[in-house]
Order: sequence, then C-alpha cells, then structure tokens
Amino acid sequence: MVSNVLYHCPCLSASSVPPPPHLESSAYSFHPLHTLFFCEECDAVRCNRCVSVEVSGYYCPNCLFEVPSASVRAEKNRCARNCFMCPNCRNTLSVVPSDPPDAGDGRLSAPISTVGEPPFFLYCNHCRWDSSEVGITFEKPTGLAAQLQKLEDYAPESLEFDRLKEHFEPILPAASAALARDIPGVAKYTPHARSGRPSGKDRSANKDEMPEYKSRLDINHASTYGSGGGDVDVELMRRLEDVSEIASLEQRWNYSWSTSLETRDLKPLRIPLHSKRSKRCPACTHILIKPEQKAQSVRYKIKLVAANYLPAITVALPHQIEMLGHISAEAAKRSTKAPVDDDKDTRGGLQAGKTYPFHMSLTNPLYDPIQVRLSVQRMHVAAAVSSGEGGTIDKARRPPFAISIPTTPFSVAPFAEAWEYEDDEEMFGLDDDELEARLSGREKEPKPRSKTVGILEKRANVTVVGGEVALGKEARGEVKFNMLVAYTYRSDDPAPSEGHDISPSKKAALETKTFAFYTVVDLGNIIPKEEARIDPYDV
Repeated sequence: MVSNVLYHCPCLSASSVPPPPHLESSAYSFHPLHTLFFCEECDAVRCNRCVSVEVSGYYCPNCLFEVPSASVRAEKNRCARNCFMCPNCRNTLSVVPSDPPDAGDGRLSAPISTVGEPPFFLYCNHCRWDSSEVGITFEKPTGLAAQLQKLEDYAPESLEFDRLKEHFEPILPAASAALARDIPGVAKYTPHARSGRPSGKDRSANKDEMPEYKSRLDINHASTYGSGGGDVDVELMRRLEDVSEIASLEQRWNYSWSTSLETRDLKPLRIPLHSKRSKRCPACTHILIKPEQKAQSVRYKIKLVAANYLPAITVALPHQIEMLGHISAEAAKRSTKAPVDDDKDTRGGLQAGKTYPFHMSLTNPLYDPIQVRLSVQRMHVAAAVSSGEGGTIDKARRPPFAISIPTTPFSVAPFAEAWEYEDDEEMFGLDDDELEARLSGREKEPKPRSKTVGILEKRANVTVVGGEVALGKEARGEVKFNMLVAYTYRSDDPAPSEGHDISPSKKAALETKTFAFYTVVDLGNIIPKEEARIDPYDV
C-alpha cells in the first residue's frame, strides 16, 4: 500500500478535532489536498460535502453555445441546435444529404458534399449508423432540433407526461399548504387527538379532494405503441438470432420512458447540456470557486483552493523506495525459486516488532516563509477484554505502534517560480552514472545519515523532516495517526494601530498569523511475523 497524507475538514462534526483514524467514520472526514477549498473570510478548510453549489451557466459541450437559463427547461436540458448523439456509440452525428441519383453508367455525377439534395439525415462516422434506418429524415439541413422536437412532442409518452403535469399542477399548491398544518401527535400533542372521543368536527371536510387520474394510454396495450412489454417482447425473444439485435441497458437508459428492446428502433438523441457551477462557503456565503461565463474558457474568475494556502505534505518510507529501485533487476535475475531472507521485509511492508524511519516533505505554496510545528494526536484503541462473567468489555489501550517526529518549530522557504527550474538545472552537471542513479531513485553510493528524527534536507521551498515508527511484536492492521500541523506566516492585512504607537516587536507580532489543521498519515499495513516468514515463491 502506498503511503499518503489526507487533510481534515471539520464539517461533519461539531468539534475541530478529528476522530481517531482506527474508526470507520474517520474516513469521511479526510480528503486529498487537491479536492479541498479555503475560505479567506472564515479562515477555514472546506470540502465538496459542505460547500453550497450554484449553477452559473449552461452550455452545449459539442457546439459550445451558451444557453440562457430560461430556455433550459423549455428545451428539456438539451441542445436546441444541430447537435445529436449516436444511439449506438454516443458519437456526434453529422448532417449529410441523400446520395445523388445513379446515371446508369456506373460513374458518380457529382461529389456527395456538393449536392445538398433533400432528404437529409444524420450519419455517424464511427459506427456508420444513420437516421434513415429508423425512418427519420429532414427536408432542410438547418433547424434539425425543431424538426425532431415535433416528433418527440407527439409521441405517446410525451403526451402522457403533459397530461400528468396538467393533472397535478392545481394540486401542488394545496399540498404545499398541507405541509404547514399542525399534525396531531407530532406538532401539537393533545390527549384528545389519540382518544376515541368525537371532537364534534367533521374530519373528512378538511381533506383535499384529489380527482382520480385517467391515463390516455391503456397499459395493457402499451406494447403496441413501441414502449416495450407484453406479447411483443415475448415474440421478439422467440425469434431472436443475434444478441446485438437487443439494445443494451446503457443505450435505453437515456430515454425517459421505456422504449422498444430492439436496436433498430433506437433514435438519435439531442446532446444534453452541461453546466458551469460556482461554490460558496456554507458559513459566510463567500464565493470559493467561480468559473468564467464563456463556454470556451477553462479559466476561473475566483479560485480559492486549499493547495494555494496549506503546505503540501508527502510521506515516504526509505526502505520501500530502495526495494522499488531494485525490484526490476531482481525480477530479471530470478528464473528459479530463491530463498527469502528473514531479515528483509516482505515486499517492502512493515514487519511487526521492528522500527522504520519515514520522511515527510512539506512544500510551501506561499510567497512568504512559514514556521511549522508538528504534533501527533494521542489516541486510544478499544480492545476486547474478557470479563469475569464470561462476557467481553471494551477497554481502551494504546495503539500497537509509537510515532516519533520533530516537535520543535522549523522554517520552510517561500515559493518562487525560479524553484521550478532548479531541479532540472542540477542534473546538467552530473555524469551518466550519477544521472542514471538520480533518475532511478537511488544514489550510486548512499551516505549513511547520523539521525532519522529531525530536519533532514532543505531545498527551494521544500523541507524534508524525518520520523520513526516503532511497531509492537503483536502489531496488526494499518499504521495511521492524526497529525496536527500549525504554521505561522505573515498576514497581508495587519491589525490597525488605532492611532497608538506600537513597538516594532509588537507590530511584527500583529502582522503574523497562525493557522492549524489536522491530517491523517497512512504509512501502510503491518505484516505479522508469521506471514513475513512465508516464501512468496512457494505459492
């Protein structure tokens, strides 16, 4: 399992402290950094579960035409231009004219693209499907959506849906008013409401009279109109010779009503509209994400993502990196079964009863330096303990591993665009052996490090710190722990002095700001000792 770091969003709990990572509910509170947002007004992290989403505009993904919001409902959320999807392969259909008449001499009188004679039909360049197979042709190559809309409006299912809207439209206001009434036994409880005593009022007089709905189409004869079901489908299955004659569920899913099972009855679909959405903070309603209105643009007017405010943290285990570097060479040399050394970890995992170092890289996205302080959250794992009466009770105990990380504050250099090119320039001065070792992720002659816990490396806007995890002899499961990250940076909006003289030291303190957030660090799974001794080549 690859080690990773996830960030906490406190929207699912009243407390800002996340639940312990061994609980199943903690998985819903942590997210990858690239999916989070940051509200500058609330100074808090937001996720996709807590932000409010608003539609800022509609457009067609094929022609990129911006559709007004008032026309979306009238057009049934479909493009009103010449944009159609193939019912078989979902490719975009093209409008082509009919073939020119044959002169009888075997030669084509004119190119097809220059004729433009009606009737016109839709053609798929991918699967060679055309709308003439289902009897859909057009008299002119423009305004195809309006011509096809007439066929859809007079379809039996469309007429039935319009009849349903007419039936329930006068009832909806009365139903909304009924929701505000006092419900006996729920809103206002009285003893007489549940007793058998008559209240002297006619209860049936207050009930809304709902007329009985009568459909236009008899359900017993629905199969005769091509909507599927009944004896028609039974007869189709009896004479079926090829499974491709039956439309798949994905092909029939885009139709709002049940259609025929046969592939030859599938009709072209107008391309559904897409939307551009804005996202707001749930507390202060400030905009976090707002794309540009133009459909051709992929830029954002406002883009407050957490990756631009929080330091990016990555974690890695050195022994796993070394094993991945040698795994290809060892796999090429092994043609027979080879014994496995007990001192080495199985497949780069974490073996119980051992201590492993790990590295955490913190990347500063800000243009100012930051001071970072790390701390591990204490947690207790519930263990089942047998009681004297033969039952079991849950008793809190410490996790089967111990984490050691640097607790003293350390600095991370500010971000600069020049840092992005520095790593590439360092490789130009290396010889072939050193360059190959650098690209393969291993040094030619690794230098032993004197310490494993503390600051290991500083380069550009990245600081690498080291830690250790000590596993118990009977440890099992995953190595996960919550880590609090607090960093101090210079604020762009210092507090006003209100006309009073402030000392330079106090003024510098007012211009600094501290922000803290929780993360969960996953180092991987623990391999018990009995599983680590098994030879994987004996399988």
